Amino acid sequence: MPKLKVYSLDGKELRDIALAEEVFGIEPHKQAMFDVVVMQRASMRQGTHSTKTRSEVAGGGRKPFRQKGTGRARQGSIREVQMRGGGIAFGPKPRNYGYKLNRKVRRLALRSVLSLKVVEDAFKVIENLSLESTKTKEFVKVMSNLQLGRKTLFVASATEEWDNAYLAMRNIPDAMFLTVEELNVYDLMNADKLVMTEEAAKLAGEVFA
Repeated sequence: MPKLKVYSLDGKELRDIALAEEVFGIEPHKQAMFDVVVMQRASMRQGTHSTKTRSEVAGGGRKPFRQKGTGRARQGSIREVQMRGGGIAFGPKPRNYGYKLNRKVRRLALRSVLSLKVVEDAFKVIENLSLESTKTKEFVKVMSNLQLGRKTLFVASATEEWDNAYLAMRNIPDAMFLTVEELNVYDLMNADKLVMTEEAAKLAGEVFA
């Protein structure tokens, strides 16, 4: 059962916390993580690309030149796909790229990433995310106290008090925020550091077990 230090927002060590081994202490499953990230990135695609076929391109009501005697290949319309300004053959049309993976695979991937963060020493637990001010400089100070650098993902429980912290971190490019219910593999892997509140770490151990 992995044990981590719980820090205050001042960066001081408060106590130890035992994390759920079935969530934070498993052998990371690389294939599951890869499959889920590919799925999430595919679902992010807008799929709004569109080209016009020969039936959708304007013009082409008559033959561009007579059938015989020109020495050229016969053409029926200036909107044929081989003509300049013509339609596109087999071009992309709006579509949805999203697909689904089994729930067990998604949960395995999520547990794998959380365990990987613990192994890589890229995971910290803090007491809470309760700030008195919404000023950005206050949250910058918190990140400095906790020795956090680039791309840090903060996670809290939806029932906790984190409104001020969320407003304070919005102007910090390297700070992201999610609730436990919103946790996903892509955002976890995209972050260099993961910081969870004590309550969020306990809740994640129960929810994803």
